[in-house]
Amino acid sequence: MARVIKNNIAEGLKGRLGDLVFKQYSYGTVVSKRPDRSKVKLSRKQKEANQRFVKAVAYAKKVMRTPALQTGYTNQLKKGKSLYHLALADFMRNGA
Repeated sequence: MARVIKNNIAEGLKGRLGDLVFKQYSYGTVVSKRPDRSKVKLSRKQKEANQRFVKAVAYAKKVMRTPALQTGYTNQLKKGKSLYHLALADFMRNGA
């Protein structure tokens, strides 16, 4: 892991570039090697949680495409929050 200090090119980068991962923290940009997760075995509960999240994402996307579903969320929407994330959280809490 390396920290980027006063480098105009890499400062502020986020995400992956090849095998490098750029992360933003309060103290600056950190560069690390992409983690190798090829040997990680997920438990049954982890797989179920992943599937539930996939369904939540599909639901949130459906809300974003459907004006009738959006009306139920717009009055719950707080300043600085997105409709997508509100629908995602609702599904995760209530299984909408």
